[in-house]
Amino acid sequence: MSEDANALAVTLFSEILTSDQLLRNKLGRVLPKGMELSHFSVLNHLAGKSSERTPAQLAKSFHLTRGAMTNTLGKLERAGYIHIRPDWDDARRKQVAISPSGRAARDAALLEMDPVISEIVEALGSEKLRAALPFLRDLRLMLEKA
Repeated sequence: MSEDANALAVTLFSEILTSDQLLRNKLGRVLPKGMELSHFSVLNHLAGKSSERTPAQLAKSFHLTRGAMTNTLGKLERAGYIHIRPDWDDARRKQVAISPSGRAARDAALLEMDPVISEIVEALGSEKLRAALPFLRDLRLMLEKA
């Protein structure tokens, strides 16, 4: 890779990583007490699914180890936000579903996050955001293959 291309890539990834950190901090401050961004992400994922998921499926969806996902699921279960039950067809597996209180917590988090997200969308404009999506999606898909 040429020196110019390398510098461009370093600058791009630095911007992405810094933006990610700043957004995580900003959203983390408005989440309901005791909820972490990782908790919200899992609840949001489960709220969008019509069926239960296994911990392994969730770990794969979030590109995490099974141990990391088990830790997050344990915290969500203790908070009453999810139900974990044995898989009736395969005793080695478990099934995870969002609970009514988990759905309410996710909805409350969305309400708290809305002003932050709206401020960003308004400041940057929908067109800029829409234009960035294809690049970001291509980057994610490429990284998922690696």
